[in-house]
Order: sequence, then structure tokens, then C-alpha cells
Amino acid sequence: MIRRLTKEDHEICFSLLKSKPAENLFMIGDIEGYGYETPFQKLWGEFDEKGNLIAVLLKYEENYIPFAKGSFNAKQFAEIMLDDPSFKMMSGLKHLTEAIEPYLQDRIDKKRETYYAKCTSLQLDRMVDTTEVSQAKPEDAEGLVQLLNSIPEFSDSIITVERKRRGLEDGVSRSYFIEEDGLMVSTASTTAENSLSAMVVGVATLEEYKRKGYATKCMIKLCSQLLEEGKELCLFYDNPDAGLIYKRIGFEDIGFWMMYTIKTN
Repeated sequence: MIRRLTKEDHEICFSLLKSKPAENLFMIGDIEGYGYETPFQKLWGEFDEKGNLIAVLLKYEENYIPFAKGSFNAKQFAEIMLDDPSFKMMSGLKHLTEAIEPYLQDRIDKKRETYYAKCTSLQLDRMVDTTEVSQAKPEDAEGLVQLLNSIPEFSDSIITVERKRRGLEDGVSRSYFIEEDGLMVSTASTTAENSLSAMVVGVATLEEYKRKGYATKCMIKLCSQLLEEGKELCLFYDNPDAGLIYKRIGFEDIGFWMMYTIKTN
């Protein structure tokens, strides 16, 4: 049986989601931030014959994310999405979205696959000196955005100084950086932080300052703080070479994250 979830279902819903905090980063953050009964966010749950919650489908704005630890009714989840005229995106772990994909075949415009990795403990934290790494304050937002904008991989980023400053002020993100020659030259940040997990983003170093281990130092300082708070870390990456760096620090691949763009009717 599939039905809408309400705040009365919060305990059983969180019990399922928190079994995989990194994998459910977005769901956990959205529920903590906006609950079950806002105009732009809805949740559905699938229950087995014993009344146990076995799968969750979250809608945030025009995007849908599924989660299940085992088999689930992919066809009915797809029907919920297709009944929504605002449906424009689906994202989630590949083995879950692949089950739904056949029922959306005529509506899929584009899809993108990225590696998905998580970290629950660090490998290099005792071997790397991070004393030169500083934690960013809201007034550092301009320097951070200027650094990212000067790096080709981030040329299409939509981050703004105002948004970066707000994230640092609100505590939903944090950043670390290294300065050299009076210039911010390397950084690593989080986004979508919640009570159980956080996503690492914006790992970058200026070209002329690469191969000095700066990004690794920023990552270790950032990740060690979050792990001490009991949070799991996750990140997306496209480049297997970058993946080797993350794995050396302590990240492990947990699958692929899929993002689908849906044709509107």
C-alpha cells in the first residue's frame, strides 16, 4: 500500500532514512527543513502487509527522489510522478531510479550519471598538517566565490556571493581555505548539511598552486570536523582521477547518482 506521509509518520520515516544517512542526504535535509505538509514538498510511503514502511518517495518542487532498502512498487511511484503536471526531474541512487525508468520512458529527455561516494572515517588525518587551513566566515564569501569563478571546472556554477554568505551564516554549509601570497588559493566546502550528513562540494585549487596537497588539507580539516559531529559525508564526482584523491582520504564508492530531466506535457 502506498499513501501520503504526514508529520505523524515522522518517526518511522526517519527510522528508515537514517539507516543510510549519506545516501539520503537530500531527503533528510528537506524533511528537517520543510516537513511533510508544505505546498512545494510532499512525501509518500509504501507499506508492506505487516504495516512496515519499506519505501519513500519525496517531491521537492519539481524534483522526485525515491528510496527503498529492498524491492518496492516502482510502477506506482512512476504513476505518482506522471500524475503531477509540475514533474520535471527525478534523481536518486541508480539501482532505484533504474527500476522506475521503464515506466517513464516516453518522458525522459536527458539523464546524467555521476559517481557517489561517502566517508565515515578518515585515512590521512594523523599524517597531514592542517594548521594553515582556515575556516571561512561570512565575510570570506566574496573571496571564495572569486576563487571558484577563476577555475574552469566551476565556470558554469550558479553560486553567488550573497548565496554563499547566507549559507555560511545559516549553518547549512561551511568552507575551509588556504591562503598564500595574500590570495585565497584552495578550498573545500559542504552544502545541504543536516543533523546526520553533509555533502562535500567546491573542492578547488588555483592551477599555479596545485600539487602542493592544499586541497587534501582543506578536505581533511573539513571532513574531520563533520565526522567528529557524528555526520556522514558524501560527494559526487565525474572524474575517476579525482575519485582516487577522495578514496585516499577515506571516501568509498556507494554507487551512482542519477539525474533525469523530464519532458513537460
